[in-house]
Amino acid sequence: MNATRSVAWALWRARWFIWWRREARALAVVEGALARHPDEPQLLAFRAHLLAELQRPREALGVLDRLVHVAPHQAAHWFNRGYLQEQLGCLDAAEASFRQALAHDEKLDRAWYGLGLVLIRLGRLDEALQALRRNTELQPMSPYAWYQMARIHADRAESDEAARIIAHLKGFEPRIAAQLERETGLRTARTA
Repeated sequence: MNATRSVAWALWRARWFIWWRREARALAVVEGALARHPDEPQLLAFRAHLLAELQRPREALGVLDRLVHVAPHQAAHWFNRGYLQEQLGCLDAAEASFRQALAHDEKLDRAWYGLGLVLIRLGRLDEALQALRRNTELQPMSPYAWYQMARIHADRAESDEAARIIAHLKGFEPRIAAQLERETGLRTARTA
C-alpha cells in the first residue's frame, strides 16, 4: 500500500472508531500510522485533535508545535495552536500563534476572534477592539465578537457605544442582547 493510501486508510479507520465513541482506539490507529509516516500533516492534526478531545491539552500542544514546524504555511494549524495556548494560559504564545495564522490567512475570522480574546486577557483593550471589529467584518451575524466589544465598552463606561452594539444585536440575537442588558444595566429601545 502506498503512503497516500496508508494515511487515508488510517484516517478512515480512526474516524470509524470516533463514530463509535472509541477515541482511545482511534488514537492508537493514528499513532500507529504516525510511526510509519511521522511527518504526515493530516495524521499530526488528527492526533492533536484527539488528544485535545481526550483532555490531554499539553500533549496536543506538543503535537501542534511539531505540526507548525512540518506545515508552517497552514493557518488552521497556527490557529489550533493558539487556541490551546490560550486555554492553557500561555497568552503571549497564543497571541503570536494567532498572529501567525492571520499572516497566512487574514480572512480567518476565528483567528481574529481568538486574538481579540487573548488581547482582552492581556489588558490590551484597544487592540482587542480592533481584532474583534475585524472578526465582525468577516462574520457579521456571529454574536460572540459583538458581545465582547459591548462588554469592553460597558466596562470602560462608554455606554453609548455599548448600547449601540446591544441594539444591533437585538436585530439577530435578541437573547444575547437581553443578556448584555442584564449584565451591563443598559437599556436600549425595543425593536419591532
